[in-house]
Amino acid sequence: MQLPKTSQSAVVREFGKEIGIEEVPVPQQLEPRSLLVQIDCCSICGTDVHLWEGALSLKVDLPVILGHEMVGRIVAMGPNADQDSVGQSLQIGDRIIWSHTSCGSCYYCTVERQPTLCHHRRAYMYETMEKPPYLMGGFSQYGYVVPESGRIKVPDSVEDKLASLSSCAFRSVINAFDQVGTIRPTDTVLVQGTGPLGLLAIGVAKVSGAKKIIAIGAPDSRLKLAEEFGADCVISVDQHDPAARKAIVMEETGGRGPAMAFEFSGHPGAFAEGLEMVAKGARYMVVGQLGEGKVTIQPSMITKKNLKVFGSFSGDISHYWKALQFIAKHQRDLPFSKLISNEYSLKDVNVALKRMQSFQEIKPVLYPWK
Repeated sequence: MQLPKTSQSAVVREFGKEIGIEEVPVPQQLEPRSLLVQIDCCSICGTDVHLWEGALSLKVDLPVILGHEMVGRIVAMGPNADQDSVGQSLQIGDRIIWSHTSCGSCYYCTVERQPTLCHHRRAYMYETMEKPPYLMGGFSQYGYVVPESGRIKVPDSVEDKLASLSSCAFRSVINAFDQVGTIRPTDTVLVQGTGPLGLLAIGVAKVSGAKKIIAIGAPDSRLKLAEEFGADCVISVDQHDPAARKAIVMEETGGRGPAMAFEFSGHPGAFAEGLEMVAKGARYMVVGQLGEGKVTIQPSMITKKNLKVFGSFSGDISHYWKALQFIAKHQRDLPFSKLISNEYSLKDVNVALKRMQSFQEIKPVLYPWK
């Protein structure tokens, strides 16, 4: 097959400015274990919006192709690229999702077994599109899967727009749950934030057998969806101030507070609020804080309550696989499709991002070939 010369891609050249659609080179020679993929769709993440705004605390090497929640179909394969990361065979035409890289040989990869902290990690949409392999983002007609990237074949039963959720949002949720440990049938779980990650976390907590799930967020449409995913009690941040929210949580938990809490809101103040709410001996997982915002906390609360406070960043290829398997098994039990709020073409990327920025979208999906 003759490879295309260029790929139409949405390129961020300056933070906060309109994104242009550019013709980006397609690598004409594939490295061993690399793949060229035609991107079927890429869901839009809050992190995409924050990167575009210039509000992330992570290094971004402009100009970049935005987007990192992509699913695509293999159109060309480098040598020794005929298996995915769990041993399933791959061939031209197969759909895959793929991960950021880890080197497999640094301290965090080998000793700590935490590849998301790899010293030599390469991340899609953070690397410049002006250097090979160019196609390091999801808002593009084609994508390049570098040799060190994990890759997972998408089950036939999972449609593209749901598979794309597993490329960031859902794998991040799965990683957080893996780290925080077993949910007991006696546990009340608090979820702060009713964006895509918070809603997915509610579904996982429900399937995991939590006694009660309390969700804090907004707007009302997302709180309604939180109930559909399994929340037993929803609390609006628009209608209740922090003191009122805490009072409701205490009432719902018999005055003890939740035994487990997940912060997915991204608002720094939510962390201090969560520390106030959780029960003595609780497990508190913080996932949503990737911005540069700061907040004042009382550290003695962690000590006096004997809390276990965790942070969870991204996810490795095992979490991509687990997320796909979870969707395949539970897509009739949980309303995953209702997370998808709208579909956009590549030329409408600025409209989609601005609607996401103003909370008019939950999880829009961009189709580069539409």
